[in-house]
Amino acid sequence: ATAAGRGDGLATADDFRHLGALADRLAAALDHHLGERDLALMDTLERERRAVALQILAALLLAGLLAALAGGWLLRPLGRMEQAIGELGENRLTRPIDIDGPADLRRLGERLDWLRLRLAELEADRGRVLRHVSHELKTPLASLREGVALLEDGVLGPLEPEQREVTAILAHSARTLQARIEQLLRLNASQFDARSLHLQPTALRPLLRKIGEEQRLPARARRVTIGLAGDAPIVHADAGKLHSVFSNLLANAIAFSPTGGHIRIELRRAGENVVIDCRDEGPGIAPDELERIFEPFYQGRRSPPSSARGSGIGLAIVREFIGAHRGRVRALPSELGAHFRIELPHA
Repeated sequence: ATAAGRGDGLATADDFRHLGALADRLAAALDHHLGERDLALMDTLERERRAVALQILAALLLAGLLAALAGGWLLRPLGRMEQAIGELGENRLTRPIDIDGPADLRRLGERLDWLRLRLAELEADRGRVLRHVSHELKTPLASLREGVALLEDGVLGPLEPEQREVTAILAHSARTLQARIEQLLRLNASQFDARSLHLQPTALRPLLRKIGEEQRLPARARRVTIGLAGDAPIVHADAGKLHSVFSNLLANAIAFSPTGGHIRIELRRAGENVVIDCRDEGPGIAPDELERIFEPFYQGRRSPPSSARGSGIGLAIVREFIGAHRGRVRALPSELGAHFRIELPHA
């Protein structure tokens, strides 16, 4: 009995050891299974994370593309509208205004084009009235001048000193009126010519040198020297109209320069523009007249004596022609003399 009990105890211990070994193997298998499952879950999570990241990136790219397309769809007509308004403000009325994009912008473009056509009609009417009025004034004015000339020549009898003084005043007033009528016609012609440009590659330095030679005699009469410095790229411009622009500027500079003065003309490139600066040593322009000086017939307070006074339309013509070239002309503040700056887009 004792031996049998001992055998049963040994069997029980072996069973427990066997059970322990089984438990250990089971735990190891469970740990291995859980580890593999964790790795599988981590791989799945990483794949899902990458997929979500790719989806987010694709959504951002698509949103950016849609935003760019929508922005271009909106900004392009807005830019064209801004350009069209600028052309209306500069009296360039030949180009039709065609705005695409949303319906509201298209309707606004149609109204702008209607405004362009209306302004063109008004401008044509203004020019037509100006020509008719000028013609109607010149006919009786010619008769008036002929009558005054007959009186001055004594054809109708000798004149008393007081009568001769009156006829001299009448003759001077008639000449002044005729000059004003001719100036109006020239200004109107310049505004019409500004709408038709014969564009071609134009080198500015040779053009300015040529104009300087043409103005050499009046400059020599006042002992005024002209200096030309710098250079600039070729511009796509109407050489004839630029010739008129620079001739007007240089003639003004010579007329305003003191005896023995110096005029400086400088050329340079500034980004997409060519800059032309013209400086003289004359009385200059009052700060409050820097804008008004380009108005037709405006004479600044610092104008030269009446014998050297111009017609008052030269700078107005300059502004018309430079604006037609999509450029800009300004009178800048200067401590000595007048300073005009022209900016033109280069080719």
